[in-house]
Amino acid sequence: MVNVFDGTNGGYEPELLFFYDSTFSYRRNLFLFINNPTSSLISSISFLLHFTMTAMKTQEEQISDQLQKLQVNEKENESAVDSTQNIIDSLPNLNEVEEILGYGFTNKRLLEEAFTHVSLGHGLSNERLEYVGDSVLNLLFTKHQYFEYPDLPPGVLTRLRAANVDTEKLARVAIKHGLHRFLRHKKPLLEKQIRQFSQEIQRYPLHSNGLVDVPKALADLVESVIGAVFIDANFSIDIVWKVFKDLLEPIIRRETLKIHPVTQLYEVCQKRNLKVKFEDLWKESTAFNVFIDDQLVGRGACSLKKEIAHNRAAKDALDNILKILDHKDNSIAEETNSLTLY
Repeated sequence: MVNVFDGTNGGYEPELLFFYDSTFSYRRNLFLFINNPTSSLISSISFLLHFTMTAMKTQEEQISDQLQKLQVNEKENESAVDSTQNIIDSLPNLNEVEEILGYGFTNKRLLEEAFTHVSLGHGLSNERLEYVGDSVLNLLFTKHQYFEYPDLPPGVLTRLRAANVDTEKLARVAIKHGLHRFLRHKKPLLEKQIRQFSQEIQRYPLHSNGLVDVPKALADLVESVIGAVFIDANFSIDIVWKVFKDLLEPIIRRETLKIHPVTQLYEVCQKRNLKVKFEDLWKESTAFNVFIDDQLVGRGACSLKKEIAHNRAAKDALDNILKILDHKDNSIAEETNSLTLY
């Protein structure tokens, strides 16, 4: 403890008195005290104790404030960790997923992350794994088709690959193997969309070519699982292909690749000098009309997406024009099939 009473300057050092003055605003009391040399030692000690207690109280309040801030931060951190853990804990037993895949994960958290949709919040989602899986899937099909079809030109190979990695094809994989049952999300309409998609694809065994509404979350899920396997398998594309080759069946091949109905409609009509015109009525009736040489030959509707309504109208017109032309030229079916690749 510092002895501030030394018998000079009224008993106090000037520097210390200035410190008291500037810090605690005791200017008046100190001035009277310094100019009263007869003040007793008891008064000095009393003043010193008052100052010390005040300083200690202030310091305690500062420490208390700091502790409260630390406790708040700690609770916030614990809350964030608990929220993430709650998401993981809410996931079902994913052993069944490993059985479906025929692959056991070393890092189970990758699998848990793959089945967590971004809508669930709390910063945990499968978006990064989806990004990885998308790139890996394109590479896998590029490699597979390069050796499978050594005679096909790049343009056709590109179309083959696109058909096998597009949103509808991957969503079909999720439905076929029941992977959608494990997806955790907070999208109110997704379950209904999945049910409708499951029903509609029954009409198109391989691919609808743009005629059905596809839940993108299902395609994202498959890509996320592919990304998770790729990372867990130490970035081995061979292991990923071994795991997913059968799951991706039926793979669209050269002989089963179909042209998009809009493209096919234009190609058939242009070859026979027929004029095609689409009438956009989607805002009024969610539909499109198709005229060929000013004759109404097709109509399609979809309240969910304008593009699907457009595609359905093209498909309806294509089916009708092929029936008409088939009466004039029995080779029209073979002719349109040849447009699929070349």
